[in-house]
Amino acid sequence: MAPEGSNTTAITLRKPHRDDGLQLHQLVAACPPLDPNSIYCNLLQCSHFADTGVAAEMNGDLVGFISGYIPPQQPHTLFIWQVAVHRRGRGQGLAKRMLKAIVARKHCAGVTHLETTITRDNDASWALFRSFAADMGAELSYAEHFEKNAHFGGQHDSEYLLRIGPFTRPAAASGP
Repeated sequence: MAPEGSNTTAITLRKPHRDDGLQLHQLVAACPPLDPNSIYCNLLQCSHFADTGVAAEMNGDLVGFISGYIPPQQPHTLFIWQVAVHRRGRGQGLAKRMLKAIVARKHCAGVTHLETTITRDNDASWALFRSFAADMGAELSYAEHFEKNAHFGGQHDSEYLLRIGPFTRPAAASGP
């Protein structure tokens, strides 16, 4: 048996579809401390925002997912809403591979920047986005965006807006 994190089964990246909503909900629940959304929200992420999301599948199971969108006021920016990687998909660079797959899509042809929000203690996300910025040869900046007390009523840690760019979009690859 292969050790955890060294799966020998291939992971396929694809565009999400609405039938992924329930599996996405279950994936997020299996990836604490990610903030859960309603199943309805996950259905919208998999349908309305499919062009800027990616599903990672292994043996028919969702083992990774990134949801994102292009804000109407920022047509050159891809905002990453949430990154989830199940323990069975970890240790393979899957999250960065998913980010690059989204940015390479035709739908993101005008994207020159990536944004996301991250809490200060989310070391895995900071490492992912720093590595992505380095790979893209892009600047990374951040500032407090949603403050713990002012925006979350003390119920959630402050979120820092991280901005990467400008970068040149990678050549479109086969895949999602």
